[in-house]
Amino acid sequence: MEIGIIIAIMLLGFSTHNGKAEIYMVMMEGEPVISYKGGVIGFEATAVDSDSDEKIDVTSEAVTSYAHHLEKRHDMLLGMLFDRGTYKKVYSYRHLINGFAVHITPEQAEILRQAPGVKSVERDWKVRRLTTHTPQFLGLPTGVWPTGGGFDRAGEDIILGFVDSGIHPNHPSFSTHNTEPYGPVPKYRGKCEVNPDTKRDFCNGKIIGAQHFAEAAKAAGAFNPSIDFDSPLDGDGHGSHTAAIAAGNNGIPVRMHGFEFGRASGMAPRARIAVYKALYRLFGGFVADVVAAIDQAVHDGVDILNLSVGPNSPPATTKTTFLNPFDATLLSAVKAGVFVAQAAGNGGPFPKTLLSFSPWIISVAAAVDDRRYKNHLTLGNGKILAGLGLSPATLANRTYTMVAANDVLLDSSVVKYSPSDCQRPEVLNKNLVEGNILLCGYSFNFVIGTASIKKVSETARSLGAIGFVLAVENVSPGTKFDPVPVGIPGILIADVSKSLELIDYYNVSTPRDWTGRVKSFKAVGSIGDGLNPILHKSAPQVALFSSRGPNIRDYSFEDADILKPDILAPGSLIWAAWAPNGTDEANYVGEEFAMVSGTSMAAPHIAGIAALVKQKHPHWSPAAIKSALMTTSTTIDRAERPLQAQQYSGSETMTFVQATPFDYGSGHVNPRAALDPGLVFDAGYEDYLGFLCTVPGVDANEIRKFSHSPCNYTLGRPSNLNSPSITISHLVGTQTVTRTVTNVAEEETYVITARMAPEIAIETSPPAMTLRPGASGKFTVTLTVRSVTGSYSFGEVLLKGSRRHKVRVPVVAMGYNR
Repeated sequence: MEIGIIIAIMLLGFSTHNGKAEIYMVMMEGEPVISYKGGVIGFEATAVDSDSDEKIDVTSEAVTSYAHHLEKRHDMLLGMLFDRGTYKKVYSYRHLINGFAVHITPEQAEILRQAPGVKSVERDWKVRRLTTHTPQFLGLPTGVWPTGGGFDRAGEDIILGFVDSGIHPNHPSFSTHNTEPYGPVPKYRGKCEVNPDTKRDFCNGKIIGAQHFAEAAKAAGAFNPSIDFDSPLDGDGHGSHTAAIAAGNNGIPVRMHGFEFGRASGMAPRARIAVYKALYRLFGGFVADVVAAIDQAVHDGVDILNLSVGPNSPPATTKTTFLNPFDATLLSAVKAGVFVAQAAGNGGPFPKTLLSFSPWIISVAAAVDDRRYKNHLTLGNGKILAGLGLSPATLANRTYTMVAANDVLLDSSVVKYSPSDCQRPEVLNKNLVEGNILLCGYSFNFVIGTASIKKVSETARSLGAIGFVLAVENVSPGTKFDPVPVGIPGILIADVSKSLELIDYYNVSTPRDWTGRVKSFKAVGSIGDGLNPILHKSAPQVALFSSRGPNIRDYSFEDADILKPDILAPGSLIWAAWAPNGTDEANYVGEEFAMVSGTSMAAPHIAGIAALVKQKHPHWSPAAIKSALMTTSTTIDRAERPLQAQQYSGSETMTFVQATPFDYGSGHVNPRAALDPGLVFDAGYEDYLGFLCTVPGVDANEIRKFSHSPCNYTLGRPSNLNSPSITISHLVGTQTVTRTVTNVAEEETYVITARMAPEIAIETSPPAMTLRPGASGKFTVTLTVRSVTGSYSFGEVLLKGSRRHKVRVPVVAMGYNR
């Protein structure tokens, strides 16, 4: 900081103790890392040429030293203006913007506004605390955590292993600063690698293991240590996100662009985290590395394994889905007593798109929860266009001139840069944009990830725009639009017909000369407040992208007699921790939190809830935990209607249809009920081998190769596996299946009933059974084809207890003449 600035600061008055302190966002002069091209003595340029494919190396000496320089300037300014203890710096922003967030009084904010080097001081816009909202949506704070001693005991001493892209260990979701100290966990045998840059290990008591697996990637020449990090450090974001969903600390403020979007919490906030990094930023992962990671996790003694990962394509080594390298390795994990949650896949809404197949794994589908973020653009002609925009509103009772990016080019030669998508502020005329709403076009670059809404926002901000509109003029089938948090008013008009209305209004209102050049900008508009979510009763719903059944038994896509997915959990627009150097989502580069969607987000919800069940019932098998989760799930939404699934209609627009077990498995998870299921359907390694030996077309030598066991035991039919669902993919005439339940509560009498679609008759026997604590009992379900329709029929078996328990088993069958 120059001497003149120091003197100027000393001359400013500071009465700093009046008024109520709040969070303020302070933007500073001077370039952030991403755009710093040199000029400060002693610091090399950190910006990369926007025409090149080169990415900023956030670990380089140039970047870290310049970032440190910026942070020192922030701290120095505050230290000179205010007495220690009268303010609290919340964040320093160095990479994408140069500034900081600070907790100060309005009087102190006024002093900051007058300080040299300060560009702007804005009060933090507040929103209602709802996020990450899924613990509340699932009823954990009131219904589940109190039974385990409160959130500060929820998941105590349960170890969750994550085979993913690593972890951002310094994130507040994983910190131990504000928690009761963690004691040792003697059962865990894992190790903590040392960060080669900081020479400190990745563990802190909350994180108890951190290892990475990249030998296959290195051997294949795919590994770049400067990008992929030759350590458990998350270079992607995905791994930190999944770990935080399952086991992140409770009550962590989610702050971005000056807003607090609520407080984040994992499902089991006191559980321990063991990291097994096997996924990498640019190339994903190699099966060999993933299998090595799973193997190590089981060896180390994790209780729960979360796999938000699946194979890209069928393996060449096996015809049988259940014996692909993932599933075969996971069978050994289950044998060791490890509960495995795996993402079902994101190939929906099309049938047979699952990437998780086997009965020893719980395969998790993704739900949309009750929170929707919507926004609107009001045009000067009075029309209101709906859209998406997690942004503040423009000033009330005021409209702003709208200018299209193509009409404010500095030079017609820049058309080659696709200027309409507003990714390059340097090609647009700031004098024409400043104080107006910038209109941009949603190009194919957004779909492939080379353009981002975050960059549109940065472009608009750097040009002095009041806000921006991103209009989708044509859309590829299956394009998914999520709201993105931005710091200025902004909206995405995703509906093509609404975008055309906007374009028509703009063209009619914008007179041009004979060459097409704009004579004057007359179109006006205003952007609404998109920060506050709307809570819907029509939740949960099966997300459009969530992979659907039926399950397949081989890579010829023959239907299997095992229902998949198994269960539904929140997986759409989930806020959780992010790695600041992560690039998995262009809109969250450099951020501490991200709101993303996928069955990747649904699986750790189940992994975390399974930790709560394991904590209460430490001796239950993986199958018993899976059974408890499935048989207590729900198939109705908040409005007491059957669950709906997002689906495509003929015109590629989204519609809703009544969901089936191929969309949600047994239903949407109900954590409170899962802690006390009454009965469980148990199974073990031998049962799964018996299932494998019964699957049509499976080669016994193949089973021996993977399991090192002969086929001495079969179940007669695959549908006789003692699972908490019943599936018969090829029902001819009459077939009877048997199930065994074990009472895990007090003595109770269960009445057994069933219902099924009319094409198939269903009967159960016996009509009732009384079970003492720990006792087991058998019942049979007989299905008979009444008429052949060429499609699946759905139903359920219900075991209703005389006390409070209710156990539901989905039934799926397709009838054939022969």
